[in-house]
Amino acid sequence: MNKKAFIFDFDNTLYPVSSIADKVFPPLFNLIAESGEQNQSLEQVKKELMQKPFQAVAAKYNLSEALSKQGIELLKNMTYDDVIEPFPDYVHIKSLLVERYLVTTGFYKLQVSKIQRMGIVDDFKEIHVVDPEKSSKKEVFTDILRRNGYHAAEVLVIGDDAESEIKAAKELGIDAVLYDKTNLNNNVSPTNRISDFFQLREFVFNE
Repeated sequence: MNKKAFIFDFDNTLYPVSSIADKVFPPLFNLIAESGEQNQSLEQVKKELMQKPFQAVAAKYNLSEALSKQGIELLKNMTYDDVIEPFPDYVHIKSLLVERYLVTTGFYKLQVSKIQRMGIVDDFKEIHVVDPEKSSKKEVFTDILRRNGYHAAEVLVIGDDAESEIKAAKELGIDAVLYDKTNLNNNVSPTNRISDFFQLREFVFNE
């Protein structure tokens, strides 16, 4: 069934986190390094912080409660004020004749500042920043469908994380597409996988 609405993830879906990592993450990396808690796996922790929310990484690597709180306070007050470029194929999103939504997990100030610096606010009907301590993408997806009168079959979720937005969509009976521009999910085999947003045209209602 062709779709009436697309729900997009943000980090590593609309732009590569690696392109801004050297401006955003050093204070957090330094905090973790100075704690001495992750001397053996620090590089892997750094890698995963560019792919997953801090809370998820902290839990996976058993960061202490004190260090986790310090990291959260640091990120909670952080903003991004430099150039941020979307993936080149982002231009195709703007021409899709569907309602577009942006749902991202993270710290509100930081996520909003990145979205604003990218200049994409007007490209979406709604933008949601999910605080994982208060809500989830699954809850936000459910609310978007309810408020806008969509059936699950009329919506498509697009994101880079098979264990986050893709999983949440499937649990709700919503079709999902894994956007794997940077090959971060080469060990994952979802039903639908794309590497360019032009490929989304086949899902568009009346396109």
